Amino acid sequence: MEFLGTTQTASYCGPKKACRISTLPPVASAPVSQGCYQPYYLPGYRYLNSWSPSLFCKVSNTQTCLDEGATCRSALRPPTTLPAVRSALFCRYRPHDWDQSNQLQIHTAEASRLWANQLMGDSMRLMQNKDQLTRQMQEGTGRNLGQRLSDIGFWKSELSYELEKLLNENHSLDEVKRRLECAAEELNCPLQVALECLYQREKRTGIDLVHDNVEKNLIREVDLLKCCQQQLRKLAQRIDIQMRDNRDAQHVLERDLEDKNSAEFIDEKCLNLRNTSDCISFFHGVEKIDCTISVPETWAKFSNDNIRHSQNMQANSVQLREEAQNLFDVLLDQMWKQFTNTNLAFNARIAEVTDVKNKMQMQLAKTLQEIFQTENTIMLLERSIMAKESPLKVAQTRLECRTRRPCVELCRDMPQFKLMSEVCTINDTVQTLKLRLRETQDTQQLLVMTKCRLEHELAMKANTLCIDKKCMGMRKTFPSAPCLGICP
Repeated sequence: MEFLGTTQTASYCGPKKACRISTLPPVASAPVSQGCYQPYYLPGYRYLNSWSPSLFCKVSNTQTCLDEGATCRSALRPPTTLPAVRSALFCRYRPHDWDQSNQLQIHTAEASRLWANQLMGDSMRLMQNKDQLTRQMQEGTGRNLGQRLSDIGFWKSELSYELEKLLNENHSLDEVKRRLECAAEELNCPLQVALECLYQREKRTGIDLVHDNVEKNLIREVDLLKCCQQQLRKLAQRIDIQMRDNRDAQHVLERDLEDKNSAEFIDEKCLNLRNTSDCISFFHGVEKIDCTISVPETWAKFSNDNIRHSQNMQANSVQLREEAQNLFDVLLDQMWKQFTNTNLAFNARIAEVTDVKNKMQMQLAKTLQEIFQTENTIMLLERSIMAKESPLKVAQTRLECRTRRPCVELCRDMPQFKLMSEVCTINDTVQTLKLRLRETQDTQQLLVMTKCRLEHELAMKANTLCIDKKCMGMRKTFPSAPCLGICP
């Protein structure tokens, strides 16, 4: 069929060229507008359910079939030559397609408008909800920061209180240590006095160099003073170790308190931040960084453990101070008792030596009187012996003269016997008196020796009394509690 009003030489009236149209995909049905949620597509987006003309599909299907049977039909008959303008008929749409396309566009525009309106309402509600949620979360974070600041303030007050108590206890412990060291040094004075007493008593001579009760008490006093010094120094060393432990606990509390101050400053700065603050900025990915090393339980437990450790150190310090005070009391009582016992032994020994000295002085006086009497007796004996010499001479002279009698006149008469008896008696008397003189002289020598011994003993006793009194002079006062630094 040829179109009228066209020339055969027109370009569109030429012979029809072979049209190789590939097979098109099946056409989807037109979208049906429903009340459900419709997907939103940007303008210009072509989705799979877009409208396509049915005539084009039919022509395409027909052309496809023609292409498939072209080889078989080309051999049967020559190709039909149509005007070139006929090819434009295959691009036309039907009125039904036009109406359907317009209705589809109207429904699509209406659905897009409804969807945009619904999306705008949802967006406004979403923005309001998110703004409210953001404000609530920010307020909750502020409340949490305020509660955290309150917790930090509570632990700061507890740590400050414990730190102050620990510092006071450490100061008291340092005072006790200083008193212990002073007491140990002050004991050197009574120790030197006791040693000096022992040294001075070594100057006793003779029998007075005796290991008496005074020396025993002095030795016990020296041992007691050395033992007291040793105990005081040992307790001072223990207190020094405890003070080091206290300082460690103090450093832990100070470090914890310093960390609390830093954390409080940071959290207070965070609490004071507002949406209009100048120092706020983006830190992308900071919420994924977890550099925390504790949880609230372990955080509170850390400070609680530090406080408990400080309290334990304070309890140990109080125990050491009480032990030091008890040691002061016990040692002072023991030293005072030993000092009293030594002084009583000194007084008893001085009284005993004085009594012995007095007795010796009495004996010396009696001895001197006896020596004097013995000397008088010796003098009388010597005179008596000398007085016997004349009678003996007379008697012997008479006997010698009578020996010159002649012959028978040499008679042993009574005068002869009397003269002989007189001479013998006088000789016996002289011998007896000489023997008594020697005995009296021996007695005199004995008395003189006794006198010398008594004088020597009296000198030793005087020396002993002088030494003991000198020792008592050095021991007039005992180091009192204030002098030893023992007073509380």
